[in-house]
Amino acid sequence: MPRYEYKPFTYRTPAELSGGEPRRAPVVIVGAGPVGLAAAIDCALHGVPCVVLDDNDVVSLGSRAICWSKRTLEIFDRLGIGERMVEKGVTWKVGRLFHRDREVWSFDLLPEAGHKMPAFINIQQYYVEQYLVERAAEFPDLIDLRWKNRVTGVAPRADGVQVSIETPDGAYALDADWLIACDGARSPVRGMLGLDFAGRVFEERFLIADVEMKAEFPSERWFWFEPPFHNGQSALLHKQPDGIYRIDLQLGWDADPDEEKKPENVIPRIEKVIGHRDFELDWVSVYTFQCRRLERFMHGRVVFAGDSAHIVSPFGARGGNGGIQDVDNLIWKLAMVVRGEAPESLVATYDEERIHGADENILNSSRSTAFMTPKTEMERIFRDSVLDLAHEHEFARKLVNSGRLSKPCGLVDLSLQTPVGEGAGVAPGTAMPDAPVANGDADWLLGHVGGRFTFLAVEAAIPDDLPAGLDRVLVTADRSRRANGATTLFDEEGHAIARYGAGRSYLVRPDQHIAARFDAASGEAVSAALRRATGRGA
Repeated sequence: MPRYEYKPFTYRTPAELSGGEPRRAPVVIVGAGPVGLAAAIDCALHGVPCVVLDDNDVVSLGSRAICWSKRTLEIFDRLGIGERMVEKGVTWKVGRLFHRDREVWSFDLLPEAGHKMPAFINIQQYYVEQYLVERAAEFPDLIDLRWKNRVTGVAPRADGVQVSIETPDGAYALDADWLIACDGARSPVRGMLGLDFAGRVFEERFLIADVEMKAEFPSERWFWFEPPFHNGQSALLHKQPDGIYRIDLQLGWDADPDEEKKPENVIPRIEKVIGHRDFELDWVSVYTFQCRRLERFMHGRVVFAGDSAHIVSPFGARGGNGGIQDVDNLIWKLAMVVRGEAPESLVATYDEERIHGADENILNSSRSTAFMTPKTEMERIFRDSVLDLAHEHEFARKLVNSGRLSKPCGLVDLSLQTPVGEGAGVAPGTAMPDAPVANGDADWLLGHVGGRFTFLAVEAAIPDDLPAGLDRVLVTADRSRRANGATTLFDEEGHAIARYGAGRSYLVRPDQHIAARFDAASGEAVSAALRRATGRGA
């Protein structure tokens, strides 16, 4: 199968250098990777114009982020590329763990039916970027995507930011109300503001090798502790589209990255893993474990998202997924502020909620690193004992840690959510679970919620005095039931009612997180929850 063909995107002279009228942009996004492009599309879906600046003119080289979680796929589906990603990607939900030459146990990440999106897919980052670029092109009046525009200076101001930019045609300045830095782990914007990460760099190096081959490995995640083919270290195998397989091999801190990336050193290692030489190298990289973040993600009108804000180890697939969940949290808030519908303090809750998410990811990544690469004899004895016991005992399996795989961050008890007492249903702060519904034809619940605040009633009444501007959705098993002014969805399989609880209703945020839950909703209670969820008071 032919390998991915990298095609440069078209550079165009910016209007500022071609005699056009200088203009102030509501939002400037630095970086056209998955996080920056997702932010741009979400801005467009909220009707907010943006300018995207990238110093390159091609998608990322190498597969890079490949594991995309169910929640992230649901976000991508709302942005318009989720189905395309699933169609191209390798779907998987089973992971297998090996210790030396023995399988310790396996796990199923999505054992229940009734979800549109799978637990995970594997698809190379360059495909994701390509799909996002093509989707962004569908908003020519709202997304100004500028390739070969390198940011050289950022000057924060009280009411915005001035950005200095270099292009093949010369330099220019661009004023913006807000700047979102999505420019990666080595973020130039972060450096221009004199900001640094706090956290830890672990003394371990890992080799990533993408190899093209014909093989019968199943679509599963295989992880080895101390495999026979890589003695004393760890290894990971993942299947990708186009006959590409990702192999991660622990190297140790004393490994020389430049030497380890040479084909004459990589190829013998891969031969030991797969047992033959019938493969071709597609991409090779060496990385270190890092668990670090900025102290704050917001600095005036400059907001950091993705790797520019936080870095975690690749094991657990929390980097790319966390970045997409950053912009899912940020953009609806920023759009409401830009449109004058909410106070600027609403954007500040991005710090509260996504620092919480980053810390959760960092904690899980740090624990994974400690288990995978024990630094003391006692840590190694503990690790090996857990692996021995896990083959037979359920309690030990919960202690095995080869990278706790990405899950949506819960926002329970944070400031925008209305607290509730004990009770069945989905807790405020939780990302909505999907469910099959019918709306004429077979459909999915999440396809009717997102992008706007929504009142969701599950076999419950919809109050007549709800706040203006709320979308209304009724889920019912009764085919004869309708609600004026509401989208009626029929739960023929019972998944939605079982997950949300009959007789309950919810206020849902634009990012598909639950803001409030009601046993008996009233217009007054919903109005109070909406004020709280939009930063206008508890």
